[in-house]
Amino acid sequence: MNNIPQDSQEKISEAAAQELMRSLLHKEGTWVEWGQTCQKLQQAGYSTQQIFEDTGFQNSQQNLVIVAAQVFDNLVEANVAPEILAYFKGPRSDVLYEFRVLNQKQRVDASLLAYDKRIDVDGAHLVAKAIKDVSRMSQLPEAFTEHPGDWVAYLSWKRAKSQKDLQQRSRLIAQGLKFAHSATARSAIEQLLSDFSVVKSVAEPLLPIYRLEVEEELPRIVPLAGSYPLNSQEIVAVDRVDIQQPFSQITVDRGTYVPIPGWQVVLKAEDPVAYLCPSDLLPKFLGGKVEEVLVILDRASKNWDVNSYFVVEIEGKLELRWFETEPQEPIVGQLVLILRPKKILDEGNLTQPWQMDD
Repeated sequence: MNNIPQDSQEKISEAAAQELMRSLLHKEGTWVEWGQTCQKLQQAGYSTQQIFEDTGFQNSQQNLVIVAAQVFDNLVEANVAPEILAYFKGPRSDVLYEFRVLNQKQRVDASLLAYDKRIDVDGAHLVAKAIKDVSRMSQLPEAFTEHPGDWVAYLSWKRAKSQKDLQQRSRLIAQGLKFAHSATARSAIEQLLSDFSVVKSVAEPLLPIYRLEVEEELPRIVPLAGSYPLNSQEIVAVDRVDIQQPFSQITVDRGTYVPIPGWQVVLKAEDPVAYLCPSDLLPKFLGGKVEEVLVILDRASKNWDVNSYFVVEIEGKLELRWFETEPQEPIVGQLVLILRPKKILDEGNLTQPWQMDD
């Protein structure tokens, strides 16, 4: 067993950690205690993989019992009856785990309903989804009350009304009757037993979900120091950008920033900073009309080599130069790239539907 990291959040002794590992290995106590023990070890700096190797608790099982134990703690804090706590120690960690998506009060309400109806993990998933969905509604039909059982019954009633398949319709009616709490909700569902009309429901639209596939799709945010002419102090004064993954988000108090496509050369830069410069002041003529370009340099790269361009300060101004031998001037940074603005022939066309002449 490895020693506990020095920067752990909640230090425990090696002997105490070994005892916790031993108790997990022999599955002493209830699943609630397993979850509390796994969380304590993780907070002490032990990885889920190490806990698995020492106890046999797989990573997914650790997560389940930790989260379910947190939901169980909500029941304890709400002073639910001892027999309900004993019921969930059953073990029914998988049922309580489904309620992780709810707030504390909703977790308690869902758990009480789960206890009352003796539902399994599939029923718990149904209850959690119903509470999440219905809690966002401004108003329920008059027959259904603000009880979580009626919320599940309402969704079953709504789906049954739009179901053409008689077998599926009957299943949803039975499901609604099982969860209905109020007499009015039960009556509304029972009416579907004699009313076979189908009410077409409006389907929810698909979520516009995308996944980033390549690094170029995620830009790198680079601080902008200003426009030429600048001096080295203006480059130094720019705050370093701390990029947080997985979406490359940044937290800033001030400054101006530009997004740069995630090209490999940009991602490799350790401390990039950008500034604006007229294209006719570059070491080589780009051709065409003079335009403003974006010069990106890496402040962390200050070691000269003959195959790169470098930004130096000459007479109080930044200059981008190539040096055949090591320069006498202090290097401010190495050139990463020069970005020219996108050519847009007619910006109005970008916002208008594409058309073809007859």
